[in-house]
Amino acid sequence: MHLPRRLLTCLAAFCLALALPLASAHEGHAPVEGVDYVRIPDGRRLSPPDGRIEVVEIFSYACGHCADLHPLIEPWQRALPDDVRFSYLPVVYLPDDAFATAYFAAEEIGALEQTHAATFDAMHRARRLPRNATTAELAWFYEQLGVDRARLDAAMASAQTRQKLNDARDFLLRSGAQGTPTLIINGRYRVQARSLRELLHTAGQLIAAERQAGG
Repeated sequence: MHLPRRLLTCLAAFCLALALPLASAHEGHAPVEGVDYVRIPDGRRLSPPDGRIEVVEIFSYACGHCADLHPLIEPWQRALPDDVRFSYLPVVYLPDDAFATAYFAAEEIGALEQTHAATFDAMHRARRLPRNATTAELAWFYEQLGVDRARLDAAMASAQTRQKLNDARDFLLRSGAQGTPTLIINGRYRVQARSLRELLHTAGQLIAAERQAGG
């Protein structure tokens, strides 16, 4: 994935912050605005309101901390109550981002169970995918996982995928996210943390606050 130098610098700085010892929020304390989260001006949800609290993880397959978060956030999001809707959202800096295109195409054909964790593994552990992989390289890799190549290619070129790419980029810009992983609660709050576990803990507190406020 080709990213401008400025964006790569932001991602590196964000990853460094997550690697530092926890110095702000502490479990058991209410999250503090400006420290543990940022309120998003005129924040809007990714999906239309459906009565549930929305949690969105903005992630990048190229991000090592996103790869580390994945085995933590998977059981966390599966355990969320029925009144919470969780969505993964690939970061889209460029309108033709290959990894985001592949993600949305796999989502469209119902292949994410085969591809999502496998893509992280291929990039950060097995080293089977380069950071600047093309859609053709990703399609080839997904085909090795058993994904129907013809359906995947069609989904990559579909108007639905194009719209999702545009919507994802708009949401990214509105959220003010400076790196990945970033959690957005109900379009209103951008979680800040210095560890991956604290990221999930603060998100849980904000979910509870939204529930109490009536979403």
